[in-house]
Amino acid sequence: CLDFFGVKQGELPEIRSSAEVYGNIKEGRLAGIPVAGCLGDQQAAMVGQSCFEAGEAKNTYGTGCFMLFNTGEKPIFSKNGLLTTVGYKLGPNAEPKYALEGSIAVAGSAIQWLRDKIGLIFSASEIGFLSDSVEDNGGVYFVTAFSGLFAPYWRDDARGCIVGLTQYATRGHIARATLESVCYQTRAILDAMRKDSGTDLRRLRVDGGMTNSEQAMQIQADILGIEVVRPEMRETTALGAALAAGLAVGVWENEAELRQVAQSNVSAFWSRIDEKKRTEMLEGWKKAVQRSLDWA
Repeated sequence: CLDFFGVKQGELPEIRSSAEVYGNIKEGRLAGIPVAGCLGDQQAAMVGQSCFEAGEAKNTYGTGCFMLFNTGEKPIFSKNGLLTTVGYKLGPNAEPKYALEGSIAVAGSAIQWLRDKIGLIFSASEIGFLSDSVEDNGGVYFVTAFSGLFAPYWRDDARGCIVGLTQYATRGHIARATLESVCYQTRAILDAMRKDSGTDLRRLRVDGGMTNSEQAMQIQADILGIEVVRPEMRETTALGAALAAGLAVGVWENEAELRQVAQSNVSAFWSRIDEKKRTEMLEGWKKAVQRSLDWA
C-alpha cells in the first residue's frame, strides 16, 4: 500500500496514544509546558462525556449531529450503515477503545434555515417557545435532507421536504417538526447501533448548541424512550482534550476520576409519552423519509 502511494514507512508519523506527553513547548511564555493529549473532535467529546464503557454513547448536536457508541476493545464492523472508528487510547499502556459512528448532515443548520432563509423565527432561541405552543406536530414532518440523508440511510438523492400540511398547521407545528427531524434521525442511528452491537442503550449523553433547548431534549427523550443526560459543561470536546492531557501529567489518576469531573451537575430528561404514541410518531417519520427520496 505504501509503495502504491510512493511513501516510505519512515516518513510517516509514529502512532501514539491519546494521553501521554509528546514533548514540551520550546520557546515563548509557555516554554517547558508539556504537550499531552491528542484526540479528534468527536472522540474528544466522547471522553468529555466519560463514555468509557462498552455500550455508552454520546451525541453532539451542532450544525450537524455526530453520535458515537463505545464498542469496547474490539471494533465492530457495521452492517447497518454506520462507520467504525478508533475511539481513544488513554495512555501508552492502555487498550485502545473503538466506536461505531453515525452522522446527521443537518441539525442546528435547519434552525438557521428557518431564521435566515424563511424568516419563520427571528432568533434560534425562539424555536423552543414556538414548538411549545403546540401539543404535538399536528401530523407535520420535516425531513431536513438539504444535502441528502446521512447515516444510516446514505441516500444522496434525498431532498428536504415538509409533509402532512393542512389548514390546521401553524408556525408552531413547523418549528416542532424541525426539532423532531433531528431527533428522529438520532433514533434511526441508535436503532442501527443496537442491531450492530446487540446492546440496548439505556442512556444517551448529549452536548452541543442544540442541547441548550429544553424542548429539543425533551422531544429527544420522547422519541428514544430512554434517559437523555445533558452535562452542565456543554463544550465537551474541549473538556475531553483537557481530561486526556490531565491524565497524562498526573492531574487525574484514572478513568473513575475523569468520570467524576465530566458528569458533575447533569440534567436528565425522560420520556413523557407511551410506546403506542412513540410507534405512531416513528411510522409517520418513516413515511416522510420515503417522500424525500429520488429527487436527485
